[in-house]
Amino acid sequence: MKAIILAGGLGKRLRPLTDERPKPMIEVLNIPIIEWQIKWFKKHGTNEMVICVGYLKEQIIDYIGSGTRFGVKVGYAVEEEPLGTGGALKNAESLLGGVKEEGFFMVNGDILTDLDPNNLLNSNTASLALVPLRSPYGVVEVDDHSNVLGFLEKPIIKDKWINAGVYHFTREVFHYLPENGNIEITALPEMAKNKKLQGIRYAKSFWRSIDSHKDIEEATKELKSAVNV
Repeated sequence: MKAIILAGGLGKRLRPLTDERPKPMIEVLNIPIIEWQIKWFKKHGTNEMVICVGYLKEQIIDYIGSGTRFGVKVGYAVEEEPLGTGGALKNAESLLGGVKEEGFFMVNGDILTDLDPNNLLNSNTASLALVPLRSPYGVVEVDDHSNVLGFLEKPIIKDKWINAGVYHFTREVFHYLPENGNIEITALPEMAKNKKLQGIRYAKSFWRSIDSHKDIEEATKELKSAVNV
């Protein structure tokens, strides 16, 4: 099994941190996000990876290299201009080599998680990991008489699920991909319409998307207590 890591984005919401380094090189507990991801894939049995690079690509290539020091094999698909998540994956197609029916994994380059990607394996064209929605706000609990019962700080909303940015695809996915554009807007809705997309729920896994400075702080705290990451 091979894996694609999408690491070519600009990381605008993390400026000024990303003015001089790409988002996947942002450190959490003194380890770049992309190193966390490589070690995570290796832990779950995936040892061959293609990293889609673009913005400040040299930093990622210099740091990861061939992947030898991490015990994996790494290749690179270079974006000369931003292609979006769908275009970036399409640009990496030739580097997947002999991947056929077994498919491949893909992860967004800003995700930290301990979920098992192997649970995504199925016969569909695509499957995506789902994690419970975390409220961005604190929640006030009240009774039927408007009495405040208590406060919950950013609770998990267990009956709502979000795209975790971790996927398993077969080769058929390339029929749906744009030359330039985001997979979340183009390919995924089309595959869902054609009953080619399955969502796999991960109710108890550690998961964090690094989209803001606050996310870095919270991920640092969570990783210190996440024994499986």
